[in-house]
Amino acid sequence: MEAQPHDSVSYDLINERRSYWRWRKQDFFPESSFQSFSSYKSALAATCQRLADRILSRSSDAYEIDACRRESENPMRRCLTWWDLLWLSFGGVVGSGVFVITGQEARIGAGPAVVLSYAISGVSAMLSVLCYAEFGVEIPVAGGSFSYLRVELGDFIAFIAAGNILLEAMVGAAGLGRSWSSYLASLVKNDSDYFRIRINSFAKGFDLLDPVAVAVLLVANGIAISGTKRTSWLNLITSIVTVCIIVFIIVVGFTHSKSSNLVPFFPYGAKGVVQSAAVVYWSYTGFDMVANMAEETEKPSRDIPIGLVGSMSMITVVYCLMALALTVMVKYTEIDANAAYSVAFAQIGMKWAKYLVGICALKGMTTSLLVGSLGQARYTTQIARSHMIPPWFALVHPKTGTPINATLLVTILSAIISFFTSLDVLSSVFSFATLFIFMLVAVALLVRRYYVKDVTPEAGLLKFRGCLFLIIASSIGVSAFWNAGTRGWIAYAVSGAIWFIGTLGLALLPKYRVPKVWGVPLVPWLPSFSIAMNIFLIGSLGYVAFLRFIICTMVMLLYYLFVGLHATYDVAHQPLEEAKFEGES
Repeated sequence: MEAQPHDSVSYDLINERRSYWRWRKQDFFPESSFQSFSSYKSALAATCQRLADRILSRSSDAYEIDACRRESENPMRRCLTWWDLLWLSFGGVVGSGVFVITGQEARIGAGPAVVLSYAISGVSAMLSVLCYAEFGVEIPVAGGSFSYLRVELGDFIAFIAAGNILLEAMVGAAGLGRSWSSYLASLVKNDSDYFRIRINSFAKGFDLLDPVAVAVLLVANGIAISGTKRTSWLNLITSIVTVCIIVFIIVVGFTHSKSSNLVPFFPYGAKGVVQSAAVVYWSYTGFDMVANMAEETEKPSRDIPIGLVGSMSMITVVYCLMALALTVMVKYTEIDANAAYSVAFAQIGMKWAKYLVGICALKGMTTSLLVGSLGQARYTTQIARSHMIPPWFALVHPKTGTPINATLLVTILSAIISFFTSLDVLSSVFSFATLFIFMLVAVALLVRRYYVKDVTPEAGLLKFRGCLFLIIASSIGVSAFWNAGTRGWIAYAVSGAIWFIGTLGLALLPKYRVPKVWGVPLVPWLPSFSIAMNIFLIGSLGYVAFLRFIICTMVMLLYYLFVGLHATYDVAHQPLEEAKFEGES
């Protein structure tokens, strides 16, 4: 069943009757299933029927672009150009991972070969960038991947993605807060845990309380709330400073290089390189925030492809050069895992440069927090617009033009996580959620090109599903063989051949939708390769990351079965305005 757009309603009429700051039950749960205990009991009794309806339900471009926006009552302001998006992408990505994860993975994951880990992740990220760019042009809304998946893969899959999007947002912000605290501590005193409070009775990984991380998260999100354009200008200024310091790091790193530091180049083997590639993928996250800003972009069809593809091309080169500069400057066994670059300069006798690099790292991470705050809040806003979480979080403030409630939700939860949780725990959870969502977006793009309801014939749909199954199954097979330590080429050759046959089969099928303005080239080959790479990197994260992901997903499913399912079912089967005005009577 397709979700239908609601009838037109005047924003002015709603605003006359409601203020932004309100706390009634009707503002959080306006759906009919939650009006009384008896109605909720009836909804629970119909869970199976409603779940079948939601699994088969898909949204539409028009619904996401038009009807969903009315939930916010006030529009977001179109104030960003391609120049803003380019620097927002640069600011959101650079500084978050290269100053945080590079040292950790060079020390314990890949050694000097961490540069190859960055190259592998960069290729995978670029494939995802192309998919995001096409969707951002076609569906220019604040929801980013959540909206894309809701349109192409359905309501239920979109919820699983939504839960992981929120998990990614909270964990990513918390990780940056912890890293910010580590770098500040390394500047004040050569101890990355200097500002943390140790509680020996707590479990390892959760026993260092970090009040500084909480403080920086509150400040960054406070700035993001004040206005999108203002945050963009601040990001531009700090990003230019970051570029200058990055050039300095690369030049000095190679000037003080020792070829002996690169020996052995593969101390942890090829498997270590791949496992590190899955973790350093964190360094590339943030580009999807550009797609989230589509609703506030002046010309999405022009600005989004330039902002995404242009910035990611530059970032991949920068990351590889920075990783190589670090490992040629300092032996991988001597790299500080928490504050790699600032300590590295101290180790080669440039103590003044240590402080310069430390300040740059703080600037980069602060910028990433600012851009992350913008994107995360807009993810949350679109999820709330669908009623998967209370629509109170979808409200946009009439004066700032920003979703203050959604920003506060992400801020508070990420602050709590950052207060307790160490960086190594956060990074594995974050990477899994990110790779999983990027894989789904690539699948959604193939669905968008090859399946249009009431247009694609039944036989064509069956062929498409068969080819897609071969692509996914063969990708899982390669990842499983690799992580099981399978030797020989036969298993890999067979899996690769199956992937090729599945992709070739898609290439021979007719496409039933073409992009209106800009699209991914070489479809289905590039999206299919993106699926394979993301699955391969997911498989390299290890057992603990899988376990954490499964536990988090089970918790999300419980919430969906008891709350989200019934709220979205009511929205799909009852005009939303009727529920709103019933609450006013």
